[in-house]
Amino acid sequence: MKKLLSVTLAVALCLCGCLTLSSCGEKADYTVGICQFMEHESLDKATNGFKDGLTEALAESGKTVKFDTQVASGETSVCTTIINTFTAKQVNLIMANATPALLAAANATTAIPVLGTSVTDYNDTFAGKIPANVTGTSDAVPFADQAQMMIDSLALKAGDQVGVIYCTNESNSLIQYKAVKELFEAKGIVVKAYTFSETTELQTVTTSAANECKAIYIPSDNTVADNDSVVGTICNDKKVPVYTSYGGSICYASLAIDYYKLGVETGKMAAEILLGNKTPEDISVLTIEPSVVYNNDICTALGIEIPQQ
Repeated sequence: MKKLLSVTLAVALCLCGCLTLSSCGEKADYTVGICQFMEHESLDKATNGFKDGLTEALAESGKTVKFDTQVASGETSVCTTIINTFTAKQVNLIMANATPALLAAANATTAIPVLGTSVTDYNDTFAGKIPANVTGTSDAVPFADQAQMMIDSLALKAGDQVGVIYCTNESNSLIQYKAVKELFEAKGIVVKAYTFSETTELQTVTTSAANECKAIYIPSDNTVADNDSVVGTICNDKKVPVYTSYGGSICYASLAIDYYKLGVETGKMAAEILLGNKTPEDISVLTIEPSVVYNNDICTALGIEIPQQ
């Protein structure tokens, strides 16, 4: 009986392993380390898309991949620790999800290919000198179109004030703030930054913004996104519309990308590199087309008319 039980357990374990590898008992052809900055719907989608895109692309060539996925819980120092573990293991490729993870990976290795995703501006991140082993996908969206969408849908006019909430620890958010500020101010609309460095400050900052502004704009800020229910609750209570560049449930509308699709494209890049068809230097940073999304429930509550599309 004990022998039979042992055999049964061995078979069961083998079957479990077959869920991720092409055949039982075989070692994967490649190991990929994934460092995700924090748990959030958008970043989660990008990671899942990456895994699916890479797995499918490799399967077409009869190859398999093993993923080592680690989440840094929003701590830059943890990104560094995770990446150092990957380099020590000599993984075949690193996928860095969000700017802090990408910087940690680029600082840790020049030998291992590094692909970023959910990163807004690679040139700004690396001061115009993207390392030779780095490329990836960008979640940048056309800021001019976002600003115009808010102006049109909210009937904003000269003298109205729009608040931009972002974390000062995220360089990408500052880039987006400067971009939308210039665009709104060209129309005579007042723009004010409401910034914070610790999440404990977000409630106070949001309350001030909701009391003073006609509308709130949130860039692709990981820290705000991870705590955006705080923003949504306060702004909904005060009937102030929130527009996010990344989508999500708190915004009345957005012009945003599909992060799962962004991850899939990153996975396809990874397959090209792992299979030896291309190097990171051969692949330009990729952006994808955003889509217009309106939240019917929030628009109804705020009396915002959704244009026919």
